[in-house]
Amino acid sequence: MVPAQPCTRSAILLLAVALANAGGVIAYLPLFSLLLPMRVEVLDEAAKIDLLTATAIVGGIVASGANVFFGWLSDLSAARGGGRRRWVMGGLAALALSYVVLVLARTPVQLVLAVAFAQAAINAVLAPLFAIVAEEVPARRKGLAGGLLALGNPVAAAFSVVLLAASGLVEMARFALVPAAALVLILPLLALRPERQALAPELAVPWDRRDIVIASISRLLVQLSCATLTLYLLYYFKTLVPAGSDAAGLVGTVLTISYIIPLPVALALGRWSDLSGRRKPFLCGAALVGTAGLLGMAGADNAWQGAAAFCIYATGTAVFLSLHVTFAMQLLPRPDRRGRDLGLVNLTNTAPAIVGTLIVWQLAAPQDFTPVLLAFAAIKGIGAIVILAVRERPRMPAR
Repeated sequence: MVPAQPCTRSAILLLAVALANAGGVIAYLPLFSLLLPMRVEVLDEAAKIDLLTATAIVGGIVASGANVFFGWLSDLSAARGGGRRRWVMGGLAALALSYVVLVLARTPVQLVLAVAFAQAAINAVLAPLFAIVAEEVPARRKGLAGGLLALGNPVAAAFSVVLLAASGLVEMARFALVPAAALVLILPLLALRPERQALAPELAVPWDRRDIVIASISRLLVQLSCATLTLYLLYYFKTLVPAGSDAAGLVGTVLTISYIIPLPVALALGRWSDLSGRRKPFLCGAALVGTAGLLGMAGADNAWQGAAAFCIYATGTAVFLSLHVTFAMQLLPRPDRRGRDLGLVNLTNTAPAIVGTLIVWQLAAPQDFTPVLLAFAAIKGIGAIVILAVRERPRMPAR
């Protein structure tokens, strides 16, 4: 058998990475955008914001520790020759169990504990998964890989719509389909033979920790709204639609559309950043577009205006986050501690979920999200400027 050419191997790997990331997003997006808010309303309609805030805070704390912990365990496994893929498989098994626990939760306390378990399982999957991407995708293809990560949101959003549309499904079946779909999409990467890439010359010397810290602060500020807004999106649109309208169906449709739009943009800009050898201008511009979208949502008078503004917000934010993932991978100071360090960078995903929910809790009312959206817009704009402080090391453009 003729061995696969390097370009063929690279294309297969990038496709497997895109599918695996989509599986990782499916592991949590349908839960936190639709399934959990709907379940919270069933358990306690009057105190739904308080209960949803509690689940987000507890889940965020657990997710923060779990990502660092399982990333570190996969580092140890990789150093001993065992690889990281076994940890992803273990996380998928825990994920399936956690969704059963979520269905069985019958009280607010049980639901909070079930969400905490689910967050631990989700991050047991994601931590080693992104470490695999960091060490196996060549540096010259990381911009394109970052663009492909934008595929995760539209796939997960479309999957959410399917779950919602399948009215004949019992609750247990609806919840069981989530980990099953995640497994199917992640399996191709797990089946692909590991091939650690040698460090490119420009990455042979470790980066200054200052740069990864600044890049992480920028992501934290940009991510603050993203980590929170999706959780409360159903309630936001209920303030814009007539009473009795199908707000849940509208949210599912808007999520699908808003997550499809960023995909070609992220792919084009990711490849452009590979060719130019620069990342910062693309990241800053994307974050500013997201800021404009939040301002539009704050000023929306009806559901159509809110949906259009959300699509603008989602496009800018998704492009920033997708390109930032692989940008951060290049800034890691310890190649032998990718899992642990990516877990620390992941705090910029989980910490905003805690802080952002507290901001919503303080500023939001069931019928008024304008103060929250304005606060998030200001914070995101600051994050766009902060990324410019990273001392981006000149690279040879991709060929």
